[in-house]
Amino acid sequence: LENARLETRAVSGGLEHDFRSLVAATSGPAWIGYGAGIVPGEHNMCCYSSSSGCCGGCRLEGGSSGNVGTPGESKVRLEGPRSLWVLFRVEQKRVEKIRAFTEDCLLDAGGLQFYWLTGVRPDESVELLATLAAGAGQDAREERRLGDSAVAAIAFHADASADRALERFVESGQPEALRERAAFWLGNARGRRGYEVLRRLASADPSERVREKVVFALTQSKEPEAVTTMIDVARGDRSGRVRGQALFWLAHKAGEKARATISDAIDKDPETEVKTRAVFALSQLPPDEGVPLLIQVARANRNPEVRKKAMFWLGQSKDARALKFFEEILTR
Repeated sequence: LENARLETRAVSGGLEHDFRSLVAATSGPAWIGYGAGIVPGEHNMCCYSSSSGCCGGCRLEGGSSGNVGTPGESKVRLEGPRSLWVLFRVEQKRVEKIRAFTEDCLLDAGGLQFYWLTGVRPDESVELLATLAAGAGQDAREERRLGDSAVAAIAFHADASADRALERFVESGQPEALRERAAFWLGNARGRRGYEVLRRLASADPSERVREKVVFALTQSKEPEAVTTMIDVARGDRSGRVRGQALFWLAHKAGEKARATISDAIDKDPETEVKTRAVFALSQLPPDEGVPLLIQVARANRNPEVRKKAMFWLGQSKDARALKFFEEILTR
């Protein structure tokens, strides 16, 4: 941390109590932060630029969170970070922004007051963030962003309380926007336990929109069974929209199982809309996999709308095999 008026305080009355008291006493802009254990893995939570990837650090203040550090400077890290830094920007006695960084990110606080809290228990951190996430409105853009940031910060805590909080957020009584955010992070950061929650949601949740978002969350999971669950959704979900979404994301997973599931949907799904979305999914496969299958569909499928879509995506592919197929059709 640099360019900060740093003051360290030990938590004595519980994190939420001490945090709320500090926020209430802060009228001008300031940052409050603390550290917590982070889930295992290669996490680089810092600022990025399109030209240089992850930078050496991040400016907390200013119109954009620009990079700090020496351009071109790089470090070789043999292990992933062990700590998560959770930061809150406060002004006029309210939390305006939540940000999370890994410990290896150099932060520039823009000369502001910076309160660093010590002795924070991970479950208390999760509880505070969960309160802020649940209290964030779903309408105003800044409120949604605050809620998004709180849920993301929870997801990276190396503590079982984070699983419980995210599982609570995806329950059917919660606002759909909160459920969708939590589902994404269950897939992205919570390993096997997160996958099991998503599997249950994919098969049984009453909300079509949530099931659709769960399919995308499954693409974030590193559990090998996640693809199988996506295949089950593509074949059996009661909503054609959800089946189509599963087919789309399966195409990005590729693999023999994914190709077979997409082809089965084109042949067997009862809804033409799902069939055409499956054709689009074929167009998302690597060319050597997708183009031959599109040609097969365009040549032999009995549904004229499906054949039309296959021809369209073949035209978009600009593949030599597609051109040869069109020449064959036109010269008959």
